[in-house]
Amino acid sequence: MEITCDSCQSKLKIADEKIPADRSASFTCPKCKDKITIAPGHENESAPSGDDLEGFADLGFEEESMDAGEESSENRPFHFIEEEGKIALICESDPVIRKHLTDILTLMEYHVTPAQDNRDGLKKMRYHNYDVVVVDELFGTDNPESNGILIYLERQQMDVRRNMFVAMISDRFRTMDYMMAFNKSVNLIINKKDAVDLDKIISKGLSDYDMFYRIFHESLQ
Repeated sequence: MEITCDSCQSKLKIADEKIPADRSASFTCPKCKDKITIAPGHENESAPSGDDLEGFADLGFEEESMDAGEESSENRPFHFIEEEGKIALICESDPVIRKHLTDILTLMEYHVTPAQDNRDGLKKMRYHNYDVVVVDELFGTDNPESNGILIYLERQQMDVRRNMFVAMISDRFRTMDYMMAFNKSVNLIINKKDAVDLDKIISKGLSDYDMFYRIFHESLQ
């Protein structure tokens, strides 16, 4: 079922079996934190059709629906989102770098979720609007130009993408190359050679991002 938040207009996709048919259900919007209430008997007039993953079949991904057997906490939508919680997704195969990223973001008070592979990362992003996404350009692929996670993020609507900080880990580009970051539709590039300074680089990147969009939002007002 596709639900639209009345406050921020974010579109959220929830498996039909997660919504009770005989009573109202409510949850917190992961983007604006307002409460969304679904009335009993709410019909799905715009069910997920897979358009958000259109074009991914040629990259080795197919849309995957959740069935009654997928009840693990890893798959359950909105299972870890708290009222004021910030969430981060890590798409990195190197266990050393992944642990370092997890430790850094945890200290920054993010609830960190690692993606097991591209399919897992895409499924998680269908259910959650992450505040931070860190993705290795070679995560789940030998060709960085066909990275499914990066392509999915590039295709996000601007109002969603603008509220998400994306850092790309690369061994081709230099750290904080902002021109290349713009070219790759990410906010920050981190070269693997600088992994020892991940905490300083991510802290600086997030600080610049917050300052830029604070000014941006103030200008809009």
